[in-house]
Amino acid sequence: MRGDFTTREEIRDIYQKRAWIYELAVHACYLLGFRIRRYRRLAVKALALRTGDTVVEIGCGTGMNFPLLQAKVGPRGRIIGVDISEAMLKRAENRVNDAGWKNVELVLSSAADYSFPDGVDGIIATGVLTYEPDYDKVIERGAQAIARGGRWVVFDYKMPSGWIRHLVPLFVRIFRGFGISMALVERTPACSIKQHLRNAKIDEFYFGLLFIASGERP
Repeated sequence: MRGDFTTREEIRDIYQKRAWIYELAVHACYLLGFRIRRYRRLAVKALALRTGDTVVEIGCGTGMNFPLLQAKVGPRGRIIGVDISEAMLKRAENRVNDAGWKNVELVLSSAADYSFPDGVDGIIATGVLTYEPDYDKVIERGAQAIARGGRWVVFDYKMPSGWIRHLVPLFVRIFRGFGISMALVERTPACSIKQHLRNAKIDEFYFGLLFIASGERP
């Protein structure tokens, strides 16, 4: 249904329009108690990257995770940022150029259409896979492409259990301008991590509304 943001086209259009204010909105989440920087650091840490590794970020947006990833892989490593929005990627390109990074490749693609390179050392997606209708297939294909010992990490939101679930409609209303809907909250990429990877681990934050799921190549 139009307005549920369940199609890639709706999500692409939202972020084409909101790219200029995206980072400001992320920082504003702190007013609601969302410790976004901490969650992103924990997600990158869960990748267990080493110097010289290659990492793919699905839904890289404006490149907010790039400094964290650079600190792990170093100049000999490689970062591949994939995003569906040209406007978001343009801001990521500006960040890369301003920092002088020579090891970042940016790819305009939906998560579902992207072909993972074989043997990458890690794949990360922060706040994006709930937007992808075929998130399970994306996680499965990524799991097949990761090198032995590599990790898949997803940081996203979900339907919490207990009393906090009654506040989810308010959460959706607040962030509707960035494409969040009740239909998306019901999606379960964490379950896909458990299904397609081994040694899966799921940590919950913010009363169970947010999670970091990670696993190793099977």
